[in-house]
Amino acid sequence: MEQTKHVEHDHYDPEASKIGMWLFIFTELLLFGGLFIIYSVYRYLNPDAFHLAAEELDTFIGAVNTVILLVSSMTIAMSTTAIQKQNYRLTQWLLAITVILAFVFLVNKYFEWGAKFSHGIYPGSEHMLEAFSQGEILFFGLYFVMTGLHALHIVIGMVFIIWVMFYIKKRKVHHNRFALLENSGLYWHLVDAIWIFLFPLFYLIS
Repeated sequence: MEQTKHVEHDHYDPEASKIGMWLFIFTELLLFGGLFIIYSVYRYLNPDAFHLAAEELDTFIGAVNTVILLVSSMTIAMSTTAIQKQNYRLTQWLLAITVILAFVFLVNKYFEWGAKFSHGIYPGSEHMLEAFSQGEILFFGLYFVMTGLHALHIVIGMVFIIWVMFYIKKRKVHHNRFALLENSGLYWHLVDAIWIFLFPLFYLIS
């Protein structure tokens, strides 16, 4: 009796992978888009309170974090070019720099949030209930929810990129098969784009 050999084929469809990532990005845009609409409504109803509350934020740290994310977008974009040229070492270095920049962003955010907490500025604090108006409380509620959700996406992005780095090391991602790297770049650009909106809304409000 002849034995049939089953050969397992590794199916690779970069276009389907990209479509899946774009669909995911679309759902994320809906999430943050809804939050931006809520922010806009409350800002329209409480313009003076939002202006006063924004003065409590550190514009310098916000600007530094903006520069950090813009540079990280550049490095992850450069990593795709590097892998296409089969320069795997440079690809790994560029991705490592992206992760380091993301970590620096989170450290800055940690100290920024820490300063707010030390002054009693956080949702539900007695200081806020006694010293701030309802509009200012709404501002900080949105600030912590939206920047916190963004920080969570930063952490997810870091894990995603580190995972891609591991796959590159194992050559499961290479110059002929780099859709996973491209998808991590798309996700990271989404994270950066969201911050580009968050920064002026909260830090530069007038």
